[in-house]
Amino acid sequence: MIHDGIDTARLTPDPEATFTHGSLALSRADEVITFVNRNLEPTRGYHRFMRALPRLLRERPGARVVIVGGDEVSYGARPPAGKTWKQIFIEEVRPQISDDHWARVHFVGRLPYGDFVRLLQVSTVHVYLTYPFVLSWSLLEAMSLGCAIVASDTAPVREAIRHGETGLLVDFFDADALVEAVVRLLEAPEERARLGANARRFAAAHYDLERVCLPRQLAWVNALAARVYPGVEG
Repeated sequence: MIHDGIDTARLTPDPEATFTHGSLALSRADEVITFVNRNLEPTRGYHRFMRALPRLLRERPGARVVIVGGDEVSYGARPPAGKTWKQIFIEEVRPQISDDHWARVHFVGRLPYGDFVRLLQVSTVHVYLTYPFVLSWSLLEAMSLGCAIVASDTAPVREAIRHGETGLLVDFFDADALVEAVVRLLEAPEERARLGANARRFAAAHYDLERVCLPRQLAWVNALAARVYPGVEG
């Protein structure tokens, strides 16, 4: 399989980046935990992340949690009529979270692409969870941006996240392991820098559009054309 590719030349770390959304203003000086879905739904692990939030907020009283995603369904089952997965899991965990802690959780909906990039540039730890399914482009983009990543130890994720090399892997269903991995990285700036740099190198080497994926796509098309039309060059 040949990936569509990402623009690793554009998607680069920026230590001076800032992210603003309404009254929320963040920089690299802040402790920022990010979670991104196209839509907030169980297939992409939204429920597992939400169930880890109460402990995570207690253990990191200065952290800001920024959750990106819409209210619709991209994959999997739809929620009960009149509900959204987003609200269902907010209602499940909210009684376990104090008002002060909840004020540090920011649902920002879907972001314009430039804002999405700036958010990941200020991210201290990025969390990516999924059931076995096609990898999200956002994971590869986060890697290119040099994020320190904690991800689920599921089949598609292992293609890109090598535990201890390009990020940390945890059991999809183990909320405590997720919290412990995130806290570990929040407390280890040198480890975050090492994993983020490795992640960026891996993304550039395997998923760069111009240097890797597009040449492979063209070679595949030309090879196919040569079979169908022998003697005709692409």
